[in-house]
Amino acid sequence: MPWYLYIALRHLFPQGKRFPVYTLMSVTGVVLGEAVLMVVISVFNGFGHEIRTRIADTYGDLRIVTGDLIYNTEDLSERLKSMESVESAVPYAHGLVMLLHKNKPLAPMVEGIDVRSDEELGKYEEYLLAGNMDDFDDDSILVSSGLADQLQLYVGGEVEMYTPLMMLKLLESDGKDMLLPRSVRVAGIFQTGWQRADENTVICTLRLMQDLYNLGEGAHGVRVELNEGYEIEPESRSISDALGRPFFARTWMDTHGDFLSVVQLEKRMMFFLLFIIVIVASFSIMSSLLIFVIRKTREIGLFAAMGATPRQVAACFCYQGLFIGITGTIFGMGLGFTLIHFRNHITSTISRILGVADSMNQIYGFSYLPARVEMADMIGIALLSILVATLAGLIPAYKASRLDPVEALRSE
Repeated sequence: MPWYLYIALRHLFPQGKRFPVYTLMSVTGVVLGEAVLMVVISVFNGFGHEIRTRIADTYGDLRIVTGDLIYNTEDLSERLKSMESVESAVPYAHGLVMLLHKNKPLAPMVEGIDVRSDEELGKYEEYLLAGNMDDFDDDSILVSSGLADQLQLYVGGEVEMYTPLMMLKLLESDGKDMLLPRSVRVAGIFQTGWQRADENTVICTLRLMQDLYNLGEGAHGVRVELNEGYEIEPESRSISDALGRPFFARTWMDTHGDFLSVVQLEKRMMFFLLFIIVIVASFSIMSSLLIFVIRKTREIGLFAAMGATPRQVAACFCYQGLFIGITGTIFGMGLGFTLIHFRNHITSTISRILGVADSMNQIYGFSYLPARVEMADMIGIALLSILVATLAGLIPAYKASRLDPVEALRSE
């Protein structure tokens, strides 16, 4: 072991002292900064992943459209399913309706799903707050939680549904025809956790949607789910090329990418803001090492008199910053992973103490605090923490290397 490396360790951990105060404080600063960064970034990753999952469940990874009605949906679905990257492909129809309940109208978005697909039914069953998917048929609908609250809807209740097609027929007849709404039953109330879907969405069967919009056997497109491991953007281009005109694949990011971009922006901003904690810890390391240089002036002069080069003297203090960074990073990652593992216990305890136990579910649609550990982020945080701690030792190292041996030995 080089002598300057040994001296660096002895300075950090003097004989008879396991945890010197200045070493403990310097390491603690790095530990706390590392742990806080890990937890916050993992939580933002968790929110992003959960939101992406919910958007993909309601929108699909891809939607195959033509700009017009598609009538050969069965053949198109089978053709898509034969592709290696495609897990499922089911037809859908969407549009706008008006619901009337107790003389209160609302105009939500409506989507017709293929009830022959177990995957489609399974997705919405997972998000049901009330009701049962077994009661979902051509004479019933599923309504989002926000819509149910606004219209005071309940499972089993009846609601009247109007479509633009009905309005068009009334206008074409100059008001001579009666406008008879479609009465449907509320089979369930769902909440995905994605605000846009939960505020103003109705789900019905594809057959009911075809009847309401007079689509015949047609559909507006085919919803596609990809297998694990396939990237959405490259696959959308690949599938569009394989199908050829007039088909093209539209990803959920084409229409909802702005929502996730906000989450990504918040993640980056929180990273830069919280990284200040690590920078503050680096100043603590720097000040501690500068004080140490002053205290060890005679010792540094002795090393120089014995033939130590300025580079070796500087390395002694640079290695101290490196060791503090590595030690703080290791313990910080341990603390960070521990906090991430017990995050729900911690947040539920704090929520009960503050009396806001249901606030997360009401605001975000999550009954838990989501977190997703991405190793690229963790490695980046660890390397930056070690780098900042090492750089903090440069100024003390430079000061130590510039000391004159004679003057240093004369220092009291």
